[in-house]
Amino acid sequence: MKSYEMLSENFLKEVREWRQYLHANPELGFEEFNTAKMVADILTKCNVKVYENIANTGVVGVLKKGNSNKSIAIRADMDALPMQELNDLRYCSINNGKMHACGHDGHTAILLGAAKYLSEYGQFDGTIYFIFQPAEENKGGGKAMVEAGLFENFTIDEIYGLHNWPGRPLGDICINDGSMMASFDIFDIRLQGVGSHAAMPHQGKDPIVAGAMLVNQLQSIVARQISPLDSGVLSITQFESGDTYNIIPEVARLKGTIRAFNEDVRLLLKQQLIANVESLEHTTGVKGVLDYQDCYPATINDPDCANEARHLAKLAFGEDKVFSDVLPTMASEDFSFMLNNKKGAYIWLGVDEVDKPSTALHNPYYDFNDNALPIGIKLWISLAEGRLKL
Repeated sequence: MKSYEMLSENFLKEVREWRQYLHANPELGFEEFNTAKMVADILTKCNVKVYENIANTGVVGVLKKGNSNKSIAIRADMDALPMQELNDLRYCSINNGKMHACGHDGHTAILLGAAKYLSEYGQFDGTIYFIFQPAEENKGGGKAMVEAGLFENFTIDEIYGLHNWPGRPLGDICINDGSMMASFDIFDIRLQGVGSHAAMPHQGKDPIVAGAMLVNQLQSIVARQISPLDSGVLSITQFESGDTYNIIPEVARLKGTIRAFNEDVRLLLKQQLIANVESLEHTTGVKGVLDYQDCYPATINDPDCANEARHLAKLAFGEDKVFSDVLPTMASEDFSFMLNNKKGAYIWLGVDEVDKPSTALHNPYYDFNDNALPIGIKLWISLAEGRLKL
């Protein structure tokens, strides 16, 4: 019998209570003050050394046993989303306009449960770093923690992260070699034309027509500039201009996003976007001004770390529950900043019950499946004990 198979119902009841408290008290990125305090208090009670206020609200717990210099880090994100919860739950969000709709309450509770167990019963030789990260949702908390000296201040050998994954059966553990999630960039294009009466368009420079041309040109980049064997997305998500029937406006704005797994593809998409915006004035007389933001790199697993994680997961859960060839997603994740600085792997944990599929992430009716809590805890225990084997 593996040690973690002895997780008691009282133990799991406490972890569920943590998760549901977090769900009821969501906090947005870099505002996770109550969440961070709860995390720090629980870690302290578990005799885990606590470091607080890393990248504002980040927390790192350090647990050492034995004499080995080997180490492993495990990361959970803590922030919620700026949306109104529509669930009718006993533990529904009490913070208006804020909701744990991506399962970060579950990720945090899982890592706290693993820390509690490993502190009391863990059989390992080395150091485990429990990283509780703020602001994953579009605010780059992972980058902020790296820039705050995460890997300079803590001697971490390798790092792992987890995300619940609706659409996969409960207990599925997905760990690819290489790509898991795409890079994420955003852009804002301001098209400056010349306004005119709608009945006299020849007297102006129409930014709407120019914008429509640009949208079509941009869609051809992926179709004709990117190899069919590569993956890339360039999506226009906003097109704004004008406010009346009989005036051709002076300005239009386009906004959108670029996604890719490969850095060369990411750069090519960006370069082609810039070239198309710059050439627009020559063909239409409408000047384009581009504001481009490089946001998150792609989340790419280290093959050796992914292989080790799969091996340990198979020992814990069986070969039929561990997958190495799942399709990556064009969604993004700022754990990529950590993987860009330290070898490791990102893991998806299936959460769908046979008779009750999970609601999609970022949906106002989403709720983390508490039946996934013991699976996530066991996964982290098996990984930590396996990588820091006595």
